[in-house]
Amino acid sequence: MLDDVLPYLQCPQCQAALRRAGPALRCEAGHAFDIARQGYVSLLPPGSRPPAGDTAAMVAARASFLDGGHYARLAGELARLAAAAAAGVPGCAADVGAGPGYYLAAVLGQLPGRAGLALDVSKFALRRAARAHPRIGAVAADAWRRLPVADGAAAVVVNVFAPRSGPELCRILSPRGRLLVVTPGPGHLGELAGPLGLLAVDPRKDERLAATLGGCFARQERREYEASVAAAVAMGPSAWHADPAALSGRIRQLPAQVPVTMAVAISVFAPLAASG
Repeated sequence: MLDDVLPYLQCPQCQAALRRAGPALRCEAGHAFDIARQGYVSLLPPGSRPPAGDTAAMVAARASFLDGGHYARLAGELARLAAAAAAGVPGCAADVGAGPGYYLAAVLGQLPGRAGLALDVSKFALRRAARAHPRIGAVAADAWRRLPVADGAAAVVVNVFAPRSGPELCRILSPRGRLLVVTPGPGHLGELAGPLGLLAVDPRKDERLAATLGGCFARQERREYEASVAAAVAMGPSAWHADPAALSGRIRQLPAQVPVTMAVAISVFAPLAASG
């Protein structure tokens, strides 16, 4: 619920603390932000033009796929690492690029009593995230701008297949906290890339991740995971780059079930000040 994460939020206009004022959040300067009837609140700066978030169809496809349990092992391992990282560290669990809240809900299952902050730019994703777990507060925010989150608010931050700004992730993370990043490997969903004309994973993905975070974080651990899962096409970045009619036609030519490779890595980062 939003009330659970209020202590960790700040006004996107003046960075003051926020309080609930009926159907809105308000700061002492009078800036107000209406709470949507679906339970999330937009803390995007007024007049900002954030990147296009996932569409309703993409979010529905992702939620259906995740609810099928195909990534349950990944979610479980992420939750285990998050619980170890947050032990003894005050603050919330934040998911930057939370989507429908699947991974954050798994993390909160291992962190009894901890509040969860789901940050995403897509209102369709946030509607689902707000219902994914009783302790999730869902907030619209742009990962490429200053997040409406207080300094050091999070004991653990997770970032799963999502955009990230190293300086902002470091700012909102407790000095004793940890950042967990999940990235696809070169073979991820490789069986579908050719037949469906999907985007290939950049072979330098891990190198680019290190470059993005290197000025703020030191990597402490990296674990690779590989498994065979059922195919899901319309939920990821490739859905933005393919003509819907053409993609649908290619999908119809595939068997009903297509085993594909899930190849991902979970990296654990510590703020540089705490990494030594």
